[in-house]
Amino acid sequence: MASNEQQKLLPAYLVVGEDALKRRTVLSRLRKRVAALGDLDFNHEEFDGATADGGDIAISCNTLPFASDIRLVEVRNAEKLRKQDAEVLVAYLASPNITTVLALSAEKLAKNTRLYKAVAALGKNAVIDCAPMKRYELARALREMAVGHGFTMTGGAADKLLALVGEDTVRLDSELRKLALAHKGSGPVTEQEVEMLVARTSEAKPWEFTDAFSARDAKRCLSVKARLDSASPYALIAMCTNRLRELCCAKSLAQRGEGARLAEVLKVPAWRVKNHDAWARGFSDEELRAAFSSARDCERAMKSGADPERAFEEWYLGVIGR
Repeated sequence: MASNEQQKLLPAYLVVGEDALKRRTVLSRLRKRVAALGDLDFNHEEFDGATADGGDIAISCNTLPFASDIRLVEVRNAEKLRKQDAEVLVAYLASPNITTVLALSAEKLAKNTRLYKAVAALGKNAVIDCAPMKRYELARALREMAVGHGFTMTGGAADKLLALVGEDTVRLDSELRKLALAHKGSGPVTEQEVEMLVARTSEAKPWEFTDAFSARDAKRCLSVKARLDSASPYALIAMCTNRLRELCCAKSLAQRGEGARLAEVLKVPAWRVKNHDAWARGFSDEELRAAFSSARDCERAMKSGADPERAFEEWYLGVIGR
């Protein structure tokens, strides 16, 4: 007779989302739950959705466990299953083997696909969301993850680690392990320590540049621009002028006492404009008007033979200069 622990396990799970560390953690916990019911060495099989045959996966799922109450079948890259192979699993999930747990792992899988719906129909906990955290959430999470590795870190150190490594949680976790081995003493890891021990592997994001531009921080603009390998000056000046329009809107609403309506007017989430009021106050009306005029002249020069990089740099430094 099935144990209580087995009864709690669903016949299939879909672990889906772009946070690779979350997916890995969820699958690790699932393996431990199944391992508590028997020997996984004889009751565990893995497939890669990019190459696997749906029939082979179904046969594995229908195989009875050996000297155990339950069997675990894992399919990574489930989003890469061919349509006919996914349909085989959809048919299997209509009447799954109660002595097998099928764990499907995918970076992305649309909710309107038949495979997603087939797993979701098994129970409210069958689909496990591993969506990535927002950057501001990730900085806080990094400090909590550091405690799990046996040390603490300052807020500045967490921000610096994100700037150097990017938002890939698997790579961040790996760097935290290295910091744990290298850190001496009981004090928190500092920003300087991270800068000394962690190599830069990430490219900056264009929004980091527009945020530095909005804050009129020339030093940060130059630093971020040096790490923007794939963003052209044409794309960046378009983003900057769009941000200037948003700041004009923020200033106008603030002057009418309606600053709280900015997100509603721009039709964006509130977190997206949380700093706009402060940034807008950093520019006078005359400076914003001049920025638009000079942006027009800069774009004209960039499209008329001037060096685009140099023209763009002269423009944004001129706009943010006080």
